[in-house]
Amino acid sequence: MPLANFPELTLSHSAMSVFEAAESSGRLHLAGSVDDLVRLSIPDPLLGLGEANSKGFYTVGYDVPGKGFVPEVEVCQARNGIAANYVEPYMRRRDPDCMVVGDGVHTDKPTFDERFGQPFGELRSETIEWLKTQPIAAFFFRTGEPKRPLNAVAIAPANAGFFALGLAMLQGIIPLEEIRAAGADYHHGAVVYVVPSFRHTHFRGKQVVVHNRRFEDDFNLHELFSYNLYPGPSAKKGVYGMLLTLGERADEPWTTAHCSTVEVVTPYENTITIMHEGASGGGKSEMLEQMHREADGTLLLGENLVNGDIRKLTLARGCDLHPVTDDMALCHPELESAYKTDGKLTLTDAESAWFIRVNHIGKYGVDPHLESITIDPPGPLLFLNIDAKPGATALIWQHTMDAPDTPCPNPRVVMPRSYLPNVVNHPVTVDIRSFGVRCPPCTSEHPTYGIMGLFHVLPPTLAWLWRLVAPRGHGNPSIVDQGGMQSEGVGSFWPFATGRRVDQANILLDQVMESHETLFVLIPNQHIGAWRVGFAPQWIAREYLARRGAAPFRQGDLIPSRCPLLGYNKHTLMVEGQTIGTWFLDVSQQPEVGPEAYDMGATMLTEFFHRQLQQFLVEDLQPFGRRVIEACLDGAAVEDYEAIVT
Repeated sequence: MPLANFPELTLSHSAMSVFEAAESSGRLHLAGSVDDLVRLSIPDPLLGLGEANSKGFYTVGYDVPGKGFVPEVEVCQARNGIAANYVEPYMRRRDPDCMVVGDGVHTDKPTFDERFGQPFGELRSETIEWLKTQPIAAFFFRTGEPKRPLNAVAIAPANAGFFALGLAMLQGIIPLEEIRAAGADYHHGAVVYVVPSFRHTHFRGKQVVVHNRRFEDDFNLHELFSYNLYPGPSAKKGVYGMLLTLGERADEPWTTAHCSTVEVVTPYENTITIMHEGASGGGKSEMLEQMHREADGTLLLGENLVNGDIRKLTLARGCDLHPVTDDMALCHPELESAYKTDGKLTLTDAESAWFIRVNHIGKYGVDPHLESITIDPPGPLLFLNIDAKPGATALIWQHTMDAPDTPCPNPRVVMPRSYLPNVVNHPVTVDIRSFGVRCPPCTSEHPTYGIMGLFHVLPPTLAWLWRLVAPRGHGNPSIVDQGGMQSEGVGSFWPFATGRRVDQANILLDQVMESHETLFVLIPNQHIGAWRVGFAPQWIAREYLARRGAAPFRQGDLIPSRCPLLGYNKHTLMVEGQTIGTWFLDVSQQPEVGPEAYDMGATMLTEFFHRQLQQFLVEDLQPFGRRVIEACLDGAAVEDYEAIVT
């Protein structure tokens, strides 16, 4: 649809200048539906964007001075969607250091000036001028508050149609007829600019994403400049940063939680809603999955890394799962007032599609539910880092290889939530709020922080501290590995936020303490001491906690954990008539670990918390929050966290 059909359209000056330049050369491709962007992902040769080769692959790349044509992505049309594979293994996962802030508004994040030694304004102008020379794909979307959403426009090179497709699926796309009908009443508060070639010309091949908050302008505009084509930092998490900024600046501040949410319906027809937070790789998507069973129908609880012992659990019937959110949840005050929930958090999904990691699906039959949907979906999907062939069915267990015998650890599929059976399309109220942590193995020979039992119950004050620190943990598959234990901080969404830690910490503190009727739990994955467990702990915890309901634990049901940061744990656990022994609930009791190695791991964890929490002791932290952090730094016992009240 030509730009002339929108005579009253009002955009920011820079966005409109790109639109007009592309329109004047006949190279503006305005999309009003996902199908428009599917067609643009493998463009018709008549569009002048190149064409697929004889094997059916379309190469997305750019001319770079001194390097010639640099290929970025190989894209093909599969029977079940679009498949995109990055040429460089580095581009197949998010670089945790990609984000910088290009403006002068308050921030604790690295600024463009600090990292690159010059103000962002000059590069911003150069970016806009480059886009004016390109065929452009653009579309409109909205995100954010239920009643006052943030309107946004996305502008990308037209040959990167697959990238625009991913963003449109994740955030939704506004039909062009609606934009035309709005006329002069349409205003946008955000814009996404995609300029992949600058990764090579300006940033030495690194992923860089610049947030530029122009709050002094008449448009009150949040600009996002994506200088790479991996949607993780550039589309999905970039928009996440916009939402966090929007909530931080509200008259009644709110946040967008980094979590999955699921309504769990037990075999006895009781329903419990679980919200599962955590850093990347913390098990958010896995909380929405059915248990991965062995060939005999059992659940593998764990394998002992020292002696090879195996422990299995028999669950004849698991709970039914009604997914609500996969990664981003709006926690807006309007939801609280509309649902009149006292002492519990109400949330709704912030996304139209989910960015599902499938590295754990290495063969057919691991997750029949997800495999079935992706093989024969009701509409197109977007596959990333999947070894797909043109015209064939893309299979989520066939991963792109980073190197011979080394599959990419971060294969993804973008799944519209409307494709999912039993998906919940309304706000929900949270009964149980869990936090997931990737843990390394811990043994007496090699002590580590992998000392968490199958699940721990936390007082709200301690639950808040876990969200401030948000350990990224062991063997994260979603990001470029930095080694060791890292922190994603304040709710595990700090890598995407643009402002100050203390503001987000205060918002989270109010949210957690107002959720006094919520049960807070901590769940490890990958390892429990000397046992390799994968995601079995959260599946078992989900089944157990849903069956027992949201009622508080009775006095004597829980014992203080040996490490105070771990709150309380059960001594033993009964699930459908089967007892899970204390080894899986208190790692110090494992003979392969023992109290001494456990205490060494507890010291590592405590020292990590102390280092991370020091940065929150600033002037604007709420006094109650300061008391909680100082109690931790003073070596508080779990009973001390219980005793601290507002």
